[in-house]
Amino acid sequence: MQKLEGIAVSPGVAIAEALVLDQEGFRIPQRFIARDEVESELTRLDAAVDAAGDEIARNRDAITIELGEHYGGIFQAHLRMLRDPRLRGEVEQLVRERRYAPEYAVSRTLRRYAKVFRSLDATFVAQRVSDIFDIEKRLLRHLLGQRREEISKLTSPVIILGHDLTPSETANLDRDFVLGFGTEIGGPGSHTAIVAEGLQIPAVVGIGPFLTDVSGGDVVIIDGDLGWIIIEPDEETLARYRHEAEEHRSLAERLAPLADVAGETVDGTRVQLFGNIEFPVEIDRCTAVGADGVGLYRTEFLYLGAETEPTEDVHYDAYARVVRTMGDRPVCIRTLDLGADKMEHLPRPDDERNPVLGLRSIRLSLRNLSLFRVQLRAVLRASVLGNVKLMFPLISTLMELRQAKMLLAEVMEDLEESGIEFNRDIPVGIMVEVPSVVMLMDRFIEEVDFLSIGTNDLVQYTLAVDRGNKDVANLYTAADPAVLRQIDTVIKASAIGSVPVSLCGQMGANPLYTMLLLGLGLRQFSVPPGMLLELKKAVRSVSIEQCEAVARHAMTLENSRQIKIYLKEELRRLVPELVP
Repeated sequence: MQKLEGIAVSPGVAIAEALVLDQEGFRIPQRFIARDEVESELTRLDAAVDAAGDEIARNRDAITIELGEHYGGIFQAHLRMLRDPRLRGEVEQLVRERRYAPEYAVSRTLRRYAKVFRSLDATFVAQRVSDIFDIEKRLLRHLLGQRREEISKLTSPVIILGHDLTPSETANLDRDFVLGFGTEIGGPGSHTAIVAEGLQIPAVVGIGPFLTDVSGGDVVIIDGDLGWIIIEPDEETLARYRHEAEEHRSLAERLAPLADVAGETVDGTRVQLFGNIEFPVEIDRCTAVGADGVGLYRTEFLYLGAETEPTEDVHYDAYARVVRTMGDRPVCIRTLDLGADKMEHLPRPDDERNPVLGLRSIRLSLRNLSLFRVQLRAVLRASVLGNVKLMFPLISTLMELRQAKMLLAEVMEDLEESGIEFNRDIPVGIMVEVPSVVMLMDRFIEEVDFLSIGTNDLVQYTLAVDRGNKDVANLYTAADPAVLRQIDTVIKASAIGSVPVSLCGQMGANPLYTMLLLGLGLRQFSVPPGMLLELKKAVRSVSIEQCEAVARHAMTLENSRQIKIYLKEELRRLVPELVP
């Protein structure tokens, strides 16, 4: 058993066989064979070795002719490794003694080699790891042949393991068979993490190099609550996690009736609970759990992986489905919140050394006005279909807000001249994600119709912590007193200015913070649909008086550790069902 620690980004527990993505996105379909199949399976292994050898030899000869013997020697080294009697002997031993399928035996053996090579100090030797993976892929291709089960055509449950997953790859995971995923890099608040949470797929990222330790077919546990990935767990650990997974399912069943009741504290204070969505299909989950509306409709999916900019009609169709489904309930559409480094069809910035502080979100939109106009036109067209609100992300100055509103006014004039209907009084708000906005909150509330606190970025910018960097992930916490003071400032300013404020970051989706935020005066939360019922349970279990007492005490504490311990104690006392 091997237990690795990463960053928990999507809650829940998943147990299944591993599908390692650097095996070209297909899985090993079986781990064991019957005793009477050993000889035939070894014959199949030899055939695969021969076929892979012929393939490598052809590559060697072609490269030698084109580039010379030095380059052809790379493939000659592959050929020697493939035909090494020791390698063949170790694989055969696993097949004969442990009854491993040849595919699984090949992967286990070569990944053990790769791990040894990677641990060596000599750079030249360590770099040979990629050669080992190349041989593994070749052999698996020939062994599996027509039996390959690709990631897009899975027929049984798996846990995806890889170096990284893009947001678009995450979005396309088949939730019927992909039970969880773990990656070597990544951090909390990344778009991949947000997509995973939205799809309710348990996920752990930022684990560090570990793929050489795992083979396709290994049993793996993903603990998306504590940030653990466990490879080949022992029976005791497996039993404990199976019990925990059952507890998750049981809690979900017990909370299901809450979908039909309002979010209201025990002393009658109404709390609005909205859903965060990443894709139009998620709107069905929002209605299933009784969301009061959509507090954050992220629109990045329209751009990710696209070779060309999405058209106005593509935007409109995506918005129209959600707005029509929600009827009179509000739908808050946020404009593009991506960096230029993620936009394949736009020119790359000349000197983008730090994308987090660079050309992204509203800055990118204001730099690419034609792109921005298309999105604004589509949002305005959809505004007549229901209760639509428009929100600008990552505003950091009054000038940015005014420029965005000025362009919005121009787009309105264009639509009016064309005779296209829209809601001229569409509410316009901003994400509060940058400390500069908090410092000037008294000015901003004069120019917006609503506010939404985005804690993912607010934490990052307040604490100067790259939320995607595992080395400083321990510093990234919404419980830091500096973050809490900024949230308190925004809520108080919104009350004075009579401007509604919600909170849509990951902090709001964690019941640990529910009482604290209610005690500070927050009355609107926007969370992933999968977390809405837990949040509603917390809201319906406490009074505002209790929450205000919790908030008063929490705000006197010195550090995030003290605050988290205190909040967990209070949650266990008042809503024990929600404490893991």
